[in-house]
Amino acid sequence: MDLDDEHEFARDAELPAQARTLWHGRFTGGPSESLLAYTVSLPYDQRMWRDDIAGSKAHVRGLARVGLLTDDERDTVLAALDDVSVEMDAGTFVFVDGDEDIHTAIERRVTELAGAAGGKLHTARSRNDQVATDLRLWCKRELRDVALRLIEMQEALLNQALEAGDTYLPGYTHLQRAQPVLLSHHLMAHGWALGRDVSRLLDTLQRLDVSPLGAGALAGSSLPIDPEATAADLGFARAFDNSLDAVSDRDFVAEAVFDLAMIGIHLSRIGEEWVLWTSGEFGFAVLDDGYATGSSMLPQKKNPDIAELARGRSGRLIGNLTGLLAMLKGLPMAYNRDLQEDKEPLFDSVEQVTLAVAALTGMIATATFVPERMQAAADEEAMAATDLAEFLVRGGMPFREAHAVVGAHVQAALAGTGSLVDLVAADPVLGAEAARLVAPGVGVTMRTSRGGAGPEARGAQVESYRAMLADELQSIRDFAAFG
Repeated sequence: MDLDDEHEFARDAELPAQARTLWHGRFTGGPSESLLAYTVSLPYDQRMWRDDIAGSKAHVRGLARVGLLTDDERDTVLAALDDVSVEMDAGTFVFVDGDEDIHTAIERRVTELAGAAGGKLHTARSRNDQVATDLRLWCKRELRDVALRLIEMQEALLNQALEAGDTYLPGYTHLQRAQPVLLSHHLMAHGWALGRDVSRLLDTLQRLDVSPLGAGALAGSSLPIDPEATAADLGFARAFDNSLDAVSDRDFVAEAVFDLAMIGIHLSRIGEEWVLWTSGEFGFAVLDDGYATGSSMLPQKKNPDIAELARGRSGRLIGNLTGLLAMLKGLPMAYNRDLQEDKEPLFDSVEQVTLAVAALTGMIATATFVPERMQAAADEEAMAATDLAEFLVRGGMPFREAHAVVGAHVQAALAGTGSLVDLVAADPVLGAEAARLVAPGVGVTMRTSRGGAGPEARGAQVESYRAMLADELQSIRDFAAFG
């Protein structure tokens, strides 16, 4: 509600606190306690206070530019907003019972500080476009931060990959030993997946970089506002084109929550591997004490709780996404109060991913690998089976025939006829030259194709990986510089 003169401001100040809502003029009584208890969003949306103040400042400057505020009124309201910012930052801001959300709380306090001029803060603005603007500003800042944290995790994976040198371990399919791969190759595989996550976040940031401010409740305003100027003031790439779409669009929230759920899936896969790798059965890695927990009953235990929680909380992130999509699916144009339910899943997903990435990054960066356990598992004779088949292919044998020849030798070895290396050496088609492929440490060197898991291909991959990190950082800098 816009208060345009001293009389209206004074009349409003005399209302009971419970009745002083943003819509009280239409009602003869105040809202019920149960209504307020059910509709209040302040406990979670107050984290957007910086964004609300930034949006309000841009709006005030915009009102002054088109003559809807005098310069004195502009300066008074901007000073009040600065005071509110100081109070919020210091933790001294006092919320009252009538503060339904962070937007109401800030406007109330600005009006207390600025008097009648504060009552003009909401001129040509609805909470519908205000909330949408705040949420986009919040996403621009927080999703950039998530992307930067993912890059830190990618760097931790790269550092461990470089430290690993020529250490190798079994590569798995169906959780069955398949072929030996360099540990560095395995670690960077997760880094490439995280790179796609960063790319998705950057794509989402580009699409959400649209200012809804000026769309009003749903149809714009009869007042001479300039949405493009306020969009530029706030650092948005552009202003909205359709007011109905501007206030009802939550595609960007759904995209962000999907991106975060996908990150959660990738973190869960990492977590699952580290649960296995640090078990006694695998023994491939040892966690630093600072990134493991013990047992309240079992003195010998060292538990990978970070990895397990990353695995477990991925379900929570998926739940946030499905709940959000279910809420959005049946909404007519334009704004509906259902959209209040967009924030908790978004805020929770950002928080959980941020915590998980930080913990997993530290866990990976400080872990110690056990090369002898990895390499012993990878030196199992049957792991050379594909190399033996490809040896026959290089001699002109069709792959399917080669596959059958080697498979028969593997079966014979499993049946106890002899070791695979002896059986291969005795085969007139394979012989001693092929038998050398079964020796420990040889198989991993055979992975020479582009992007392969052996030493020869590693150098090019490291170079590409570093280029990916540089591109990601530059893209984030470019976006931050504009926005």
